[in-house]
Amino acid sequence: MLTSLQNPLVKQIKKLHDSKHRRQTQCFLLEGTHLLQEAASAQWPLETLCYTEAWQAKEPSLLERLKLLAPRAELVSDGVLAAMTTTVSPDGVMAIARSIPQSSAPIEGLPIEGLGLVLDGLQDPGNVGTILRTAAAAGVERVLLSGESVDLENPKVLRASSGAWFRVSAVRCENLLETVQGYRNQGFQVVATTPKADLDYWSVDYTQPTILLVGNEGAGLSEALLAAASIEVRIPLSASIESLNAAIATALVLFEVKRQRSVQGEKRQGEKR
Repeated sequence: MLTSLQNPLVKQIKKLHDSKHRRQTQCFLLEGTHLLQEAASAQWPLETLCYTEAWQAKEPSLLERLKLLAPRAELVSDGVLAAMTTTVSPDGVMAIARSIPQSSAPIEGLPIEGLGLVLDGLQDPGNVGTILRTAAAAGVERVLLSGESVDLENPKVLRASSGAWFRVSAVRCENLLETVQGYRNQGFQVVATTPKADLDYWSVDYTQPTILLVGNEGAGLSEALLAAASIEVRIPLSASIESLNAAIATALVLFEVKRQRSVQGEKRQGEKR
């Protein structure tokens, strides 16, 4: 059992609290039973697994599954685990996992058939994690983030996603503008959310292939991405309210997409009867 806070593994894991070190090492942290259950279900590659005696006794089946994914597994004291995690009350397990590569792939390497989501400059990790959870629930095939957006592997993003991080394909995209233009050239409608739009978000036909653009919580979408859109929509608000939280705004539009497509599917089923 590891009991010393001076152990090199403790220092290695604490460095991964920093986004710069995560990028340099192409590794990140998974903390807590729920996220590691999702990692096991997704067969996500792990580097090192750390767990306490109490957690081992409580989750023997999950431990065996995780050991198949991690070349190294270490039993650690409660104090060592608490020193390594970013959470206030760790539940007894964490792991070093391998990172998603940042994408500079051409559009052919980022295929979307029906619904994609682009996040431009979103900085709040709680918002991004919630949006990933919402995207998975609404049937988004891929989420693309600008280079200025928060680190996808930020621990708060992972926790806010509540495991949906593993269920929706999300990647930081170096050439975001070019990629969005490529989707539009392929026939996608590119819908930008902006308070300056004249069209309410529910007035658009979302049954066709769609890319939804969502901007920074304060500044909104960049001018370049706005120019790349084929349609601009707004969420109408009461006069006393200037804006909505980015995650809530995204959820409203995505579930309007899902509603329209569900109605279309029901009509097609009715026609076949």
